[in-house]
Amino acid sequence: MKIRSATESDLIIIADIYNQYLGKATMDLQQATADSYRKYLSADREKLIIAEIGTEIIGWSLVKKYSDRIGYAKSCETSTFLKESAIGKGYGTTLKKQTIKECKKLGYTHLVAKIMSVNKTSINYNLKLGYEVVGEQKNIGYINGKKHNVTIMQYNFPNESNDE
Repeated sequence: MKIRSATESDLIIIADIYNQYLGKATMDLQQATADSYRKYLSADREKLIIAEIGTEIIGWSLVKKYSDRIGYAKSCETSTFLKESAIGKGYGTTLKKQTIKECKKLGYTHLVAKIMSVNKTSINYNLKLGYEVVGEQKNIGYINGKKHNVTIMQYNFPNESNDE
């Protein structure tokens, strides 16, 4: 598996992979398009990362700022999505580990993942990578007539000082 930065030509596939999860692993119900992700190709301290086997893109990760407020400058949010056919083969773990490394290169020390609480597979996957559960937002989402909770997870780089 090769991991690389996304390019303009990857954006349609990124959207297609994301759209597999609408209402299942994301609170989103609106179909994503290439335009949905274009801004991340040139955004300051944000990055789209691609996982591919041969010439087939099997997944992607996004690193995005947690907030534009200066006090959150060391914090980002991470998301990882794989083609359903690529799940359970270790690709997501490799991709997420590289995403964590990219976060550090971008100057982040605190990573956040927000996951629908019914998605136990994703929660356990993040736990294995060093994230910890820090809370759950009750009934924050409403999809297809059903309320959903969101689990908030964080990853702090080891040995990072709180003083800077």
